[in-house]
Amino acid sequence: MHIGILTLHISLPGCQSLKEKRQRMGGLHERFGRNPAVAVCESGELDRLEASEWTFVAVATSIPRVEALLAEIEDKIQRTVDGRVMEATRELL
Repeated sequence: MHIGILTLHISLPGCQSLKEKRQRMGGLHERFGRNPAVAVCESGELDRLEASEWTFVAVATSIPRVEALLAEIEDKIQRTVDGRVMEATRELL
């Protein structure tokens, strides 16, 4: 088994409340947590309104599959979240 970790730092300019932050992040837990090969959590400082950090852990039988899962997650977030990915780091274990 191979494990990959993707950490995304997302800027949420103009975010005024925790409620707005939750709406703008659009249920990442539910969307990506459905896949049994992926674990997701909001990491970093939870009470910062204009920024959010999320960590995704993907498990698969091959490195290319892990990389594909992480690329798919990053691409989908960049297309659907009302914010800007400022930094993305990947680590393979």
